[in-house]
Amino acid sequence: MEDDHALADVVVEGLTDAGLAVDVARDGLSAAEKLELTAYDVMVLDRDLPGLHGDTLCQMITDRPDDRPMVLMLTAAGEPGDRVSGLTLGADDYLAKPFHFPELILRVRALARRRPDARPRTLRAAGIELDPVRRTVVRDGRQLPLSVKEFAVLEALLRASPGFLSAETLLDSVWDEHADRFTNTVTVTVGRLRRKLGDPPVITTTPGVGYRIV
Repeated sequence: MEDDHALADVVVEGLTDAGLAVDVARDGLSAAEKLELTAYDVMVLDRDLPGLHGDTLCQMITDRPDDRPMVLMLTAAGEPGDRVSGLTLGADDYLAKPFHFPELILRVRALARRRPDARPRTLRAAGIELDPVRRTVVRDGRQLPLSVKEFAVLEALLRASPGFLSAETLLDSVWDEHADRFTNTVTVTVGRLRRKLGDPPVITTTPGVGYRIV
C-alpha cells in the first residue's frame, strides 16, 4: 500500500523478482477493498495514505480476530517515537525510508513465517525437499536449479499436498491480480517444472480440477 507511484513500482518489481506474488494499492480505500477480497500473508503499508490513513487501515487489520496479514509499516516517519506509535497500532514490524531492499525482502519473508498458520520451514513430499528461506530444492539428493516462478509453483503445490490446486489458484498465488486468465503460463511453467524434477513424475493433472503432488 503506497501512494508514491514510482516507489510502489520499484517495491512491486523487487518483491516479484524475489519470487513473491504482489498486488498494489495506491490509496487506503482501494487497499481496504483488496484486503476484503484476498487473504494476504503480509501487508507492506505506508502510513500516510490518501482516502483512508494507513494508521486506520492498520488498526482495521490488526483488530481482526483471525486470518489477518502480518503488517510491515514502510514509511518516511523514522523517528523512534514514530516506530513506537506504529507498533502500538498493531504493526508487526517497522522499516523507515530510505531502506535497503534486501532487508525489506528478508523482513517480508520473516513476517510470512511468523503468521500463526505458517507451515514448517522445509516442505517435504515425494522425495522433494524445498526450503523457502534458503530458496533451495532437492529431489533424492539432487539439487534442482529452478526459476523464480518454477520455485513458487512447486512451493504452492507442496503446501497444498496432497490436495489439488487449480490453474486459477496458481495464477493468484504465484503471479498477481493482473495475470491474464486465458494465458497458458501455468501450463508452460508446470511443464518446465516436471522436466526439471525428472522421473518418476510427481505432478499429476486432473482435467477440470488442477495439479497436485503425489
